[in-house]
Amino acid sequence: MKVTSQASKTASKKASAATSTRKYDSYKPLIIAVYALMFGVIGMLLPAQSFGQTGDQVSESAILSMKERAKVIDDVLADRMETVLPDIMRREGLDMWIIISREYNEDPVIETMLPATWLAARRRTILVIYDRGPEQGLETLAVARYDVGEVFKKAWDKELEPDQWKRVREIVEERDPERIGINRSEHWGLADGIVATDYEHLLENLGEKYASRVVSAEKVAVEWLETRSSKERDLYPHIVRIAHGILEEAFSERVIHPGITSTEDVIWWLRERVRDLNLITWFHPSVSIQRADPESFDHLRTFDSRPSEDIIMPGDLLHVDFGITYLRLNTDTQQHFYVLKPGETEVPAYLVDAFDRGNRLQDIFTNNFVEGRTGNEVLAMSRAQAIEEGIKPSIYTHPIGYHGHAAGTTLGMWDSQGGVSGTGEHPLHLNTAYSIELNAASYIEEWGKEIRIMLEEDAYFDERGVWYLDGRQKSILTIPRVAATQ
Repeated sequence: MKVTSQASKTASKKASAATSTRKYDSYKPLIIAVYALMFGVIGMLLPAQSFGQTGDQVSESAILSMKERAKVIDDVLADRMETVLPDIMRREGLDMWIIISREYNEDPVIETMLPATWLAARRRTILVIYDRGPEQGLETLAVARYDVGEVFKKAWDKELEPDQWKRVREIVEERDPERIGINRSEHWGLADGIVATDYEHLLENLGEKYASRVVSAEKVAVEWLETRSSKERDLYPHIVRIAHGILEEAFSERVIHPGITSTEDVIWWLRERVRDLNLITWFHPSVSIQRADPESFDHLRTFDSRPSEDIIMPGDLLHVDFGITYLRLNTDTQQHFYVLKPGETEVPAYLVDAFDRGNRLQDIFTNNFVEGRTGNEVLAMSRAQAIEEGIKPSIYTHPIGYHGHAAGTTLGMWDSQGGVSGTGEHPLHLNTAYSIELNAASYIEEWGKEIRIMLEEDAYFDERGVWYLDGRQKSILTIPRVAATQ
């Protein structure tokens, strides 16, 4: 309420206090970052249910206007170019990085480098990043008709040199780099963005001398995409909190009326609510039910081939998979909710025990994160320890950031529990974010079948280890939150 009140006061004084308003506007990005950092620290210390998971609505005042978002996005991009990319290029020994895209056929990397007001590349957009060394820093050029935002400065005058490719060659010759990176990759689609036509034209126009110096920029592209800056780290908890808040409202008596509401009703409520908040989802949500019936668990059915209309009933264990995109960063969350039967006031003990095994699997897994370990190594260690403790595990964790299923270290897939070729061999790096996604199976005597506790929470990995960006679900929430009493 204080933020809203202050905003109103600021607006009412605009005419008489123009100077104060300008000062406020100039400090607004800093204020936003401070609030995000404050929320982030709290999120490290407290579990998710500590943030009032009682069906409270997400306030629209917690979400920036489109204009304010653009300022934050552009500020973060400029900061990343100065604080993130130079170290990556030097660590991987890349002198020059050339990124090429044509309009509406964008390289996934270039999409992360465009200003907020550019929704696509224009014509053929060629970005050249050249490392001039620690003292001078990176030179960022646009071989295009215009500047590409504030970061990439126009370096081509078509009136002086009509041929865009010849201008690229001139820039390369003037700087004489030893290793020139382009986005080609066997294992990461997000680092394989150059199309065949542009690749052929580039090599042809560079000439034999410089074409021989062209190498894959795979490692640089992957590390650019997976590494979060300190500003992004501070913003991320707030973004995850918004996603959690939407779920808290969706899986409450505000939305779900047992015997009437279907899983599809909740799915489409989520889609509409996200739009109401001027946000977007990066995938269509899923809502599934496990209950005391003869049907056995099937992974594909849970996430893909669900019944179109499954009515939610008392005694159901609900599962949701949901994510949003905000400030170019993504979330991915899976949680469970239980619909109380008449006379029940809490989740049955057998489901509580099953859920506790899911939390324990999370702890085993995240405690094995060590810088330099590969995803396959962490997967194997974690599965072995879980099985030794009597847990039936399945681990399928992925990086998250600019993309939902992002570039970086893959730690299992639901159908590849023995390890993942290529992406699973990538080592863990600090300052990276992951969707800690897994499930623990438990046989429920009362239901006469095996169920899965399927959990997914967004977390950050740094020198302190793994910490959840907005806590994690540590108990199954009930619908309604407080049982009716007679």
